[in-house]
Amino acid sequence: MLLALIVWVGGIIFFAFVLAPTLFTVLPPELAGNVVSPSLIKLHWIGLVAGAVFLACSVAYNRAKHGQLRLFGASQVMILVMLILTAISQFVITPRMRQLRTQMQPVDSLGEHATHRAEFDRLHQWSTRIEGGVLLLGLMVVVVTAREK
Repeated sequence: MLLALIVWVGGIIFFAFVLAPTLFTVLPPELAGNVVSPSLIKLHWIGLVAGAVFLACSVAYNRAKHGQLRLFGASQVMILVMLILTAISQFVITPRMRQLRTQMQPVDSLGEHATHRAEFDRLHQWSTRIEGGVLLLGLMVVVVTAREK
């Protein structure tokens, strides 16, 4: 349970504070985006699997320790919200951003490019907010879980 949580939260921290800033500092934006995009997709899959593992282990732990399922504890609710946010980012925001990046590659029409760029930037802000929310919730789960154990 803790390993799943640490992998997920640690991955977000590494991605947000080490990988993405370093790539955008060292590489041209297009190349950095070509690395960050698939890395984010992998991070989301890690989060979805880790969240499912955490929930399964949490239910099993509560069943063994308390003799009951206790399905809606604070950490479980926060993990569910983290999973929902990660799924929105993975299956709604990220594919649209990828599509917009492809459409912005050949700059045929400056007006169309500007429209795509504005939508991409808006989605990027939402993606960043969602990842920040997932990170904050994950850190809260760490605190709640540490107090319970």
